Amino acid sequence: MSAVLDRTASVSVPTGARSLDGLHRALAVFNRRRLAPQVDPGDFQVELEHECAMRVVERRVVNAERAQVRRLALQAPREPDAFVRWFEALRGSGPGQGDPLFPWLAAQAPLPAMRWFLKQEMAGEAGFDDLVALTQIKLPVRVKLEMARNYWDEMGQGHAGAMHGGMLDALAEELAIEVDGDAVWESLALGNLMIALACDRHHAYQSIGALGVIELTAPGRAEQVNAGLKRLGIGGEARRYFAIHATLDVKHSQAWNREVLAPLVAHDPRVATAIAEGALMRLNAGARCFRRYRSELGLVPAAQGK
Repeated sequence: MSAVLDRTASVSVPTGARSLDGLHRALAVFNRRRLAPQVDPGDFQVELEHECAMRVVERRVVNAERAQVRRLALQAPREPDAFVRWFEALRGSGPGQGDPLFPWLAAQAPLPAMRWFLKQEMAGEAGFDDLVALTQIKLPVRVKLEMARNYWDEMGQGHAGAMHGGMLDALAEELAIEVDGDAVWESLALGNLMIALACDRHHAYQSIGALGVIELTAPGRAEQVNAGLKRLGIGGEARRYFAIHATLDVKHSQAWNREVLAPLVAHDPRVATAIAEGALMRLNAGARCFRRYRSELGLVPAAQGK
């Protein structure tokens, strides 16, 4: 990904963004403002020029991520049932799956390490509900309906106390976690990637793949994080976010694969490659986070290219 930096030389990006750390911090700031409701647009011309510059950087970041997975994505089948089988196999064979970080969190991590890990995860959380809402625009009815059901679950089926984002906020409050500038760039890059895919209709199918692979692979990790929190004496109410995702996402994944992936590939086999790219990009970004987390927590030697 460092090759991206060489291609941003002619683009007006914020001072300090000439490293992966600076680049992703700048993109994270851009994304927070980009998605926040606003009343005063400020100086439109200045805002537009800045947005154009950051969108160029964002596209180059996405292209660099795509280049890393393109060869493997091209191997994905273009027949619906075969594609779903290929996709589901990523649960065991995809990048970052079975990472030793999570058994350690479940069985050994002390509370400060768990708090640091959760801080990183929260920093990279782009809001699954918002990502689904952005991605479903103008998709076929059957696909939209499944994504709507998924969104409704994320929204607690209309009950504020059951909203998944609120559950994560409750855990942060319980553990006194403040998401601030201490997040590592890999975590910010994960959130930036998800927002880039969801906001750009050129990457709608990549976003579908990325969201689908989260549902596919998250339950096992959520179960281990929940076990670690329980071991550390964190109460059930504070642990609800991870407890729910350890089970609910299994059903979400099955429905996503059946009602979203298979129909889309059946309608247009070409989208299989794009969906596969999104899934693999998301898994790669997650694996990069896990390596950095283990490095910071002293579980492995310092990562190369840190």
